[in-house]
Amino acid sequence: QSLVSSSKWLQRYGLKRNKLSLSQILSQIGFQHRKDYVTTLGKPVASRYADGLFPQYKRAQDGPVYNLTAKKELILHFVDCLIGAIELYKQRMEWLTSQSRQIFGVIQEQCIVIVLDFGTAAPTEFDLCRDALSMVLVEQVIQISRFNLIRAAQDLIKWQQKCTPVSERTVKSAVKWLWKLEHMTAVSHSSSAEALLEAMADEAVSS
Repeated sequence: QSLVSSSKWLQRYGLKRNKLSLSQILSQIGFQHRKDYVTTLGKPVASRYADGLFPQYKRAQDGPVYNLTAKKELILHFVDCLIGAIELYKQRMEWLTSQSRQIFGVIQEQCIVIVLDFGTAAPTEFDLCRDALSMVLVEQVIQISRFNLIRAAQDLIKWQQKCTPVSERTVKSAVKWLWKLEHMTAVSHSSSAEALLEAMADEAVSS
């Protein structure tokens, strides 16, 4: 399934719930070294009792200082959690940069129009474009609700008059239509804008 939101993805794998941000980890393995305002001195002063008593960690430049009190076992537990989280992020990045997502990104909207502008692409480039578009239809469009295709041309060409419900049948039909398009060497300068305006004219379209 498509993981369409980073926050949902984090929640799905429990990374938020497991409190693995730096500030969250520090609060679980120690306590913040406090400052208080001393009236006689007229400035905030940090307590000094913990100096030399605990290992200390300072967050960034001019950040808070934490006194670390956790035992080795708890530290190693967070090391394991962080290694697991890093592995999940690697898997996420591999997924995001694979197949059609590498070219088109992740389609998050549920009703879309894909505007096809092949410009003056050579026949081999034209086929490469159609390969990539076929991939995004089969891999991503199949997971949303409605879609349409419009080709920018002197006389624009629409696959359907309006966005059509997604199904295995309609996706196959769109791929077949895509590969029946003829290669054109000349396209007017305004055809792309006209195709975009036509796509936006469908009020159901979100992207």
